[in-house]
Amino acid sequence: MISGRIHSCTSCSPSSSSTFPYHPPCLTSASRHCKFPLSLSPPALSISQRVSRNCLVTRYSSGWSETQFSFSGLSNNKHLLPVGLGALVTSNTQGISSGPLIAEEKIGVLLLNLGGPETLEDVQPFLFNLFADPDIIRLPRLFRFLQKPLAQFISVLRAPKSKEGYASIGGGSPLRRITDAQAEELRKSLWAKDVPAKVYVGMRYWHPFTEEAIEQIKKDGITKLVVLPLYPQFSISTSGSSLRLLESIFRDDEYLVNMQHTVIPSWYQREGYIKAMANLIEKELEKFDRPDKVVIFFSAHGVPLAYVEEAGDPYKAEMEECVDLIIEELEKRKITNSYTLAYQSRVGPVEWLKPYTDETIVELGRKGVKSLLAVPISFVSEHIETLEEIDVEYKELALESGIENWGRVPALGCEPMFISDLADAVIESLPYVGAMAVSNLEARQSLVPLGSVEELLATYDSQRRELPPPVTVWEWGWTKSAETWNGRAAMLAVLVLLLLEVTTGEGFLHQWGILPLFR
Repeated sequence: MISGRIHSCTSCSPSSSSTFPYHPPCLTSASRHCKFPLSLSPPALSISQRVSRNCLVTRYSSGWSETQFSFSGLSNNKHLLPVGLGALVTSNTQGISSGPLIAEEKIGVLLLNLGGPETLEDVQPFLFNLFADPDIIRLPRLFRFLQKPLAQFISVLRAPKSKEGYASIGGGSPLRRITDAQAEELRKSLWAKDVPAKVYVGMRYWHPFTEEAIEQIKKDGITKLVVLPLYPQFSISTSGSSLRLLESIFRDDEYLVNMQHTVIPSWYQREGYIKAMANLIEKELEKFDRPDKVVIFFSAHGVPLAYVEEAGDPYKAEMEECVDLIIEELEKRKITNSYTLAYQSRVGPVEWLKPYTDETIVELGRKGVKSLLAVPISFVSEHIETLEEIDVEYKELALESGIENWGRVPALGCEPMFISDLADAVIESLPYVGAMAVSNLEARQSLVPLGSVEELLATYDSQRRELPPPVTVWEWGWTKSAETWNGRAAMLAVLVLLLLEVTTGEGFLHQWGILPLFR
């Protein structure tokens, strides 16, 4: 459906007071103006000990409570930014560092991303790493020893089709090359802003793996680390998965446990990011004969619906707020095109966020839309989802559906305004590296019991064990997944019995006189 305005929720509205109630995952226009990190503070400390320089929200076992806050010399903005919405969650010490940002410290920035096969030979092992992740395919506890054998089977089965996709975009994913370039440009931008930091890249499912990046961080003697997932919006299936891996690495290493660090969970609401996206959209609209008649089509990577509805994953709310902010920026430039948001790349039998991109394209064509500009809203680098899924599959679908003019906004890549804004985000986080986050017992019993990563994931992830994974291998009960797999098992059984009948000449079909009729 084409909409003139996307609202994240109906219960939120801007506030001008110094307090703001938190209703996860609801977003407000207040969040877009707050550029400073938010530190979760332990209930045991008094407010006066903790709010001299940052926004403040305290999490108790019974929920979230409102707390007054102030900025001392940092900003006159008096809106509170909810946790996870571009805020920072930090750990290790009980106060915010008041010393110099640099001093004798060695600062590192760890960029987290998905990773992708660089050659066609890499496709099958990349898929193995993907499906060996319990967050992607979840087996019952008794059958978890089959995780890797099953991943091997599925990766071999899917590799040929995946290779076709990667072959169509040049024989491999450009994600590593682009991410390395982003890391280098970010390093240059930080040095230009008098922050001599080293920038590292850690991929989830392919080289350079997160483990490789961490080893280099240790070799370089980094003492303060800023973890920056290259996903503008936070989701427990993207940033959450990478942070969970990072936690397992930290937990087993004394050096890493003692290293001060902080996480920037999402940054979609930052002014530089929003303006950079608006610049790209404006530039692409100018390529159409009638720019004002073009529908702006935001296409985001989907996540299972249960992540949002059952675990409180803020992804959908953050995505809608992100689109809202970009549209507001475009309206300031007198660009008032119709627009819509849909979700792509769904897999498996479970329900994902709707509307789906392919179905929405067909519907737009049916409604008479003739010009469409696709905007890959959740991607900051070109990879197979943009170069093959959007540029090839969805473009072809659009033309078949009656849409005559097709355009696509490129991913941000190394766009200067975007990179500079990421550098600013890192710099703004430095005073909070090592600041203490929530320390109540309930939070420390979460799935990821580690400092900043712990509190971040505890906010959205406390019920993750109850969630279906994107690809459900088996699920008991009267469910879509169970029906699907029961049907497949029944079909397999029929095929096996038929094969036995044909090869042995014996069985029910022969006894009943059915099979001989086909001889």
